[in-house]
Amino acid sequence: MKITDIQFGMLRVPLKTPFKTALRTVDRVEDIIVMVHTDSGHIGYGEAPATAVITGDTHGSIVDAIRHYISPRLMGQEIANLNRITQLIQGSMEKNSSAKAAVEIAVYDLWGQLYQAPLYKLLGGGDPVITTDITISVDYIDKMVADSISAVDRGFESLKIKVGKDIGVDIERVKAIYAAVEDRALLRLDANQGWTAKQAVYALQTLEDAGVKLELVEQPVKARDLEGMRYVTERVHTPVMADESVFGPMEVIELIRLRAADIINIKLMKTGGISNAVRIADIAGMHGIECMIGCMLETSISVAAAVHLAVAKSDVITKVDLDGPSLCQYNPVDGGVNFNESEISVSDAPGLGIREIRGLEKLER
Repeated sequence: MKITDIQFGMLRVPLKTPFKTALRTVDRVEDIIVMVHTDSGHIGYGEAPATAVITGDTHGSIVDAIRHYISPRLMGQEIANLNRITQLIQGSMEKNSSAKAAVEIAVYDLWGQLYQAPLYKLLGGGDPVITTDITISVDYIDKMVADSISAVDRGFESLKIKVGKDIGVDIERVKAIYAAVEDRALLRLDANQGWTAKQAVYALQTLEDAGVKLELVEQPVKARDLEGMRYVTERVHTPVMADESVFGPMEVIELIRLRAADIINIKLMKTGGISNAVRIADIAGMHGIECMIGCMLETSISVAAAVHLAVAKSDVITKVDLDGPSLCQYNPVDGGVNFNESEISVSDAPGLGIREIRGLEKLER
């Protein structure tokens, strides 16, 4: 099975409700879809969102990176030579992690199809059913409380609460949500780099003193402020998770060396795909550090790849934040992973199991 062509499409899916964080507000998914064709007629699917405020990737940069730098290296490559292909992708250029991730996901999809096995089995096996949290966007307190209650009533047992806009209001937001859903759901806070280190310590200690029990706080300070991350980690009881501070294995090693975080959030769009995500999980596992698997605003194409990885690495990836498809008004994919509110299940279809993508707009070559 050799690679013969790489094509692109645009997929637009409206969200059920606007997605609001300390960094941005978005009302629909608009992602680049990558289709890797082979001489056997098999097609592998990948996906990349344009998350410029985090990864620096835009729609144009994703397409250009693949078209001019990644694709020429892959023509004629045998899918069986997976390690060589991933090295070619990662070495094609600096950064551009989402573009690399989209192509890697499609290649891993083909790798599963080549060996007629679901991807999670080739990555190590596991129980093909996992449970995700759901994101509660930054909003008025009453709206966030109502959204939290609705999510719990729908069966979600973990809520990811977006904060980081206004520290005083953030504290009141969390107190109100905790009072409304106490004992029914775990709360994960995500500040999206919105606090300073001292603000984070103040907010978390205030919440802890008020009896609010949090499962974790995600990326409380700026991505490059590793000293700030360590400052927070050393002064609060709540576990601190690194997200934007971690793109690849080297950042994980540095965070571990500094003892700057308790948990690592793996996202394929940051790691450049599955190969580095596996490395991160292995490094974390060696040091006894738990990981979360997360996603950007993605549909069930690229999130499916994250699900397969989570299943295969469940000994290290103990927390799941793969609610992207649940935030969409509909699932544009036939086949693949099944997303049913908080429960995510994987079929035994080869690769990612994707049969068709509806509403895909072809992009000019």
